[in-house]
Amino acid sequence: MNLPDQIKKLSEHFTQEIISYRRHLHAHPELSYNEFNTALFIADKLKSFGLTPSEGVAKTGVVVLIEGKNPFRRTVALRADIDALPIQEANETEYQSQNPGVMHACGHDVHTASLLGTAKILSELKNHFEGTVKLIFQPGEEKNPGGASLMIREGVLENPRPSSILGQHVMPLIPVGKVGFREGMYMASSDEIYLTVIGKGGHGAAPELTVDPVVIASHIIIALQQIISRKASPKQPTVLTFGKIVANGATNIIPDEVKISGTFRALNETWRKEGLEKIKKMAEGLAESMGATCEVKILHGYPYLENNPELTRRIRTAAEEYLGKENVVDLDLTLGSEDFAYYSHQIPASFYRLGTRNEARGITSYVHTPTFDIDESALQIGPGLMAWLAIKELMEI
Repeated sequence: MNLPDQIKKLSEHFTQEIISYRRHLHAHPELSYNEFNTALFIADKLKSFGLTPSEGVAKTGVVVLIEGKNPFRRTVALRADIDALPIQEANETEYQSQNPGVMHACGHDVHTASLLGTAKILSELKNHFEGTVKLIFQPGEEKNPGGASLMIREGVLENPRPSSILGQHVMPLIPVGKVGFREGMYMASSDEIYLTVIGKGGHGAAPELTVDPVVIASHIIIALQQIISRKASPKQPTVLTFGKIVANGATNIIPDEVKISGTFRALNETWRKEGLEKIKKMAEGLAESMGATCEVKILHGYPYLENNPELTRRIRTAAEEYLGKENVVDLDLTLGSEDFAYYSHQIPASFYRLGTRNEARGITSYVHTPTFDIDESALQIGPGLMAWLAIKELMEI
C-alpha cells in the first residue's frame, strides 16, 4: 500500500475519535488567551499518542515535535488556532456550547481536532518519513495582538526552525470534500479604529446651546468613506467599516461625546499607512471645523497574509494527488484577516481552506455567526490531508 493510501486508511480509522475531539472542544469553548482547559485537553491527547508536548507557550499555547527518521534533515510546521468567540450559540445540537456567550463560531475546534488527528496519523507513520513535523496549537487568533505574534516572540519558529509552515481553515462556502488554495496575496491587514467625538451636550430642544457630537460623528462616518471611494486605488482593495457607535444621550438629551469603533483592511503596507494617516487627519479636521474635537486611537493589528507561491504550488499539487484534481479549487482574494499572516512574514507559509458546506443538510452558515456548524465528514479529510502535505514538504530538497 502506498503512503497516501496508508494515510487515508488511518484517517478513516480515526475519524470518529477525531469527531469526538471536535465535539468536546465545541461544547467547551474558551475565549482568546484564556484557553487553559483547551490547552490541557490538547496536551493530554498528545501524551496519549506517545508524544511530549511543550505547554504554556505564550501562556496557553502547546507545541510538539514528531520526529521521523533522520529528524534533523528538515522541519515543517503545522498550525491550528484554539480560541473561541464571544457569541451566543443558536444551534441546538448534542455538542452545543455549554459556556454562555462563548462559541466556536470560526471553526477553531475543527482546526484543533484536525491537527490532533494529524498528530495521531504522523505518530503512526514516523518510520515512513524523514525529518521533523512541528505542531503549533496557538491561542488568541481572534484578538489583538494575535497569538501568532506572541508565539513567534517566544521562539516557536526556532529550535528547530521550520523551512515552511502550513495552516488549514474551515470554509463554509466550499462544499465538503473539496479544498481551496491561492498563491500570493490572500488576506488583508486589519487595524482597529477608535474615534471619540467630544462636543458639548445639552437639552435636545436647545441644540443652538450645544456642540452636538452626534451630528458631527455622523458627518465624520460618511466623510471617511471618501478615503475608500476617492483615495484608494482600484488595484488595492480596501475597506473601512464602523460597527459600533455609542452616544449615551436620550430622546431629549444631547450627550457630551460619541464613541465610534471600526476596522480598516488593506492589502498593501504603503497604502495601509497612508490610509490610517488620512483617517486620523480627516476625523480631527472635520470635528474641529464643526467646533468639536476628535480623539483618534488606532490599534495596529495583523499584517496582510501572503501565501508563498512556490510552497503553495507544491502543496496544491500534493492535495490534487491525495484528493483528486476535481476536489481542489481556487480561492478568491479576501479582505478578511488572520494572524497566521505573522508567520507568512517570517518563513514561507501557505494558508489553505477546508470545505465544510453541505447544502442538503442545511449546513451553510458563515463563520462568526451563531448558527455556524460544519459537515463533520470534513474531519475524515482534514487530518490526513495535512499529514500528507507535511510529509511531501519534508521530501522537498
